Amino acid sequence: LFFGADNRTNRRRPDIYVDISDVIETKKRACMAHSSQDVLPYAMSLAREYGRDAKTEYAENAARLAAEEEKMHHLASRRQQYENEAKQSAMNRVNIASIKQSNESMAVMKELMTQQAVRIRIAQKNLDRARDKLNLAMQERKIYEKLREKAFEEFKQELNAQEKKEIDELVSFNYNDNNMETGE
Repeated sequence: LFFGADNRTNRRRPDIYVDISDVIETKKRACMAHSSQDVLPYAMSLAREYGRDAKTEYAENAARLAAEEEKMHHLASRRQQYENEAKQSAMNRVNIASIKQSNESMAVMKELMTQQAVRIRIAQKNLDRARDKLNLAMQERKIYEKLREKAFEEFKQELNAQEKKEIDELVSFNYNDNNMETGE
């Protein structure tokens, strides 16, 4: 019916979120059926907490991606510098050792850039997963907010129905009292 990872009693955190929008009304009725357990406020609190967790994870992954892209930019700059040195060496007096060293440096930089491209793809995938978790957490939060609003509307309707019943009883009582006094 309802799983909650309360930090006070349970250290496990969910790593999979499931879209329950198809069965939310059934879940809501089941939660409301347990009148001794007011689950809805706890569920709302938990949804907010999961949302914060997902936002934090997303921000961390976005920062990692930016750092990996910055490393790639730095490697590309160094490679360009080595290429310029190789061209300069070729235009000046021919120094085979310098040209060979520049070519080796460019090959190393090319390999480092290939490895960095792999790290960037991994960071991008992690960011995409964190974005998906954030979206699911936000959807779950919206569902719980809608549940809370609907529960409040039902409460107001029940309150209005009860008030209407009391007014009807009062009007009926007054009507009966007036009829008895007039002798009808």
